[in-house]
Amino acid sequence: MRAAVLKEYRQPLAIEEVPDPEVPRDGVVLKVIACGVCRSDWHGWVGEHPRVKPGQIGGHEYCGEVIAAGPDAQYAVGDRLVAPFILSCGTCPQCRSGASNTCLDQRLPGFVEPGAFAEYVAVPRDHNLARLPEGLSPTVAAGLGCRVTTSWHALTDRAALKGGEWLAVHGTGGIGLSAALLGKALGARVVVVDVVQEKLDHALSLGIDAAVMAGDDVGARIKDLTGGGAHVSVEALGIPATVNGSLQCLRPLGRHVQVGLPTGHTARMEVDMSAVYQGNLALFGTRGMPAWRYPSLLSMITSGAVDMSPMIAREVGLSDVSAELAAFDGPTTPPGVAIVTDFAA
Repeated sequence: MRAAVLKEYRQPLAIEEVPDPEVPRDGVVLKVIACGVCRSDWHGWVGEHPRVKPGQIGGHEYCGEVIAAGPDAQYAVGDRLVAPFILSCGTCPQCRSGASNTCLDQRLPGFVEPGAFAEYVAVPRDHNLARLPEGLSPTVAAGLGCRVTTSWHALTDRAALKGGEWLAVHGTGGIGLSAALLGKALGARVVVVDVVQEKLDHALSLGIDAAVMAGDDVGARIKDLTGGGAHVSVEALGIPATVNGSLQCLRPLGRHVQVGLPTGHTARMEVDMSAVYQGNLALFGTRGMPAWRYPSLLSMITSGAVDMSPMIAREVGLSDVSAELAAFDGPTTPPGVAIVTDFAA
């Protein structure tokens, strides 16, 4: 099969013919229909993701059609499925408690095992997968495995966002834009923050209530705009400036949700703990979403309560992934996300 392989950090991925994946006993092999290019893939490409090593086939936001199923699989050839990027075991204490996104024995295609920047991907533990609903575009569905699911879990489970509350979103890349759109669908008033005016304008065109250019006084400006500060703030980049801006924009008893991945040189950072102390703030970490929560998210989308299609900026070929990864180096990435849909190009 054709795949994009990491050979050296920060170098173009090698488009190679590699062996087709073996069929997992408890899972399936998917013919990949669509796969998102995510900032987490960039962290691996630059060498700052601790799990991603040379030789890796990336790609963890995917949907596809089953072409082979193992003897213990729950799905069959022809089924169209979407997958979370964390494949939980289903039996450890974390999984039994419902928090399968914190599974003690995770399988991670795209980070440790071969991912979906390829024509086919093996997916073990197919109890984590969900059927692609009729009428939902595979291109849109590809983003559900990481960006959209993580945002949904961050807002509804970790922060318990309520209708009428103010939600601030720091960073309007794929995960930030997802959080903003889902926040609006949940009835919140939403303000977004970014360093690129084009991205702010794009968010406003989608019905987001307010937009603020990032800067040293972003916390004060959001407090003024919202009449006291956001109730919930989502940090979607994982860098000190936006982490502290998120904390500083909250009203007393506000909830900060760390969605952006702090890794490599940002794994440890200086944080405004005075804002946490003075504001009696709550800080939540979040990563992924328990697979059993897929129906609640899919029903929001298929019912028309939220339209996630505006987050898709462009469809690209497999050989374009390197350029998309390199674009994450700066703040000039255009609004929306790229989805690989042509695995022959």
